[in-house]
Amino acid sequence: MEVDILDFVEECRHLAKQALGKHAGEPASGGFARWKHVVIHCFRREESHSFRETENRLEYMTALLEVLDLEEENIPDFTTLNKSFDRFKMWVWRALLRASAQQHPQSGHIALDSTFFDRGHASAYYRTV
Repeated sequence: MEVDILDFVEECRHLAKQALGKHAGEPASGGFARWKHVVIHCFRREESHSFRETENRLEYMTALLEVLDLEEENIPDFTTLNKSFDRFKMWVWRALLRASAQQHPQSGHIALDSTFFDRGHASAYYRTV
């Protein structure tokens, strides 16, 4: 399924501002608002780019710069993007996950495990008892 990247970035912008709430406009590392960093990271992951490639792509995509409210001379350096990705607290990513999950209809059946706990041993124990 092809994703229109401009629609994707606009949706990410909406979700990031919703998820971050009052913290959305606060500057993260590099002096840019947090929502801009989150949207750039979403764009980077969707397109499977490295940090350096992301900076280069943003230079040539003026429509994305308009959505991000950036100018060509103010594009974050790839090192800034790398550091901001590592500095974001887990609550930012959880809030983004929560906001994006609320966009979909609820079926009543949900299973999400992000603990990376190996449950194979426990399952095998109860199966033999």
